[in-house]
Amino acid sequence: MAYKIVASQCTGCSACEPECPNQAISEKNGVFVINPKKCTECINYFDEPQCVAVCPVDNTCIVDTGYPRYQASA
Repeated sequence: MAYKIVASQCTGCSACEPECPNQAISEKNGVFVINPKKCTECINYFDEPQCVAVCPVDNTCIVDTGYPRYQASA
């Protein structure tokens, strides 16, 4: 599953954008969004998603259940 940013909780601090190894995070209308097609949940990069690790507001970067789990290539 990709992650998503809860827009109503995003402060626009931009801490997450440079930490994403897939460049899946971008700014849109003052808040940040995650492109689910690029999000790999940081699998094969980090032990935990970096957007979650650096976000100053708890539960702002959450799993987007509308997308299947990321499957790393063998």
